[in-house]
Amino acid sequence: MKSLPQEIEVWYLIPALRRELAKILISDFGMSQKKVSETLGITESAVSQYLKSKRGSELRFSEKEREIIKDSAANIIEGKDANEELYKLSLKLRGNEAMCNLHKKLDHSVKKDCELCMSFQ
Repeated sequence: MKSLPQEIEVWYLIPALRRELAKILISDFGMSQKKVSETLGITESAVSQYLKSKRGSELRFSEKEREIIKDSAANIIEGKDANEELYKLSLKLRGNEAMCNLHKKLDHSVKKDCELCMSFQ
């Protein structure tokens, strides 16, 4: 399947970011699944699937990237808009190595030395 880096973002990065935010908001900040669903504008079922890694699990973040996501979760707790934080995260984390590798895995027409995804940083 041919795909563009932007498609990888929509189908994999954003769900992975939601997964991490949900996990952090629940484990680190004690939010309920219901409150997380309301805050992130997703269903409670989606939150449950993120927590069980049934959704958004194809992309994994480095420890450094998790810290960036944790900072955004703290901003959300402090009252900042969750969609704005998610958007900022997608801008910060687009073009990371994990996304590049996933793009190469999903689209066999991408050359091994391709760095298109990395050009988004």
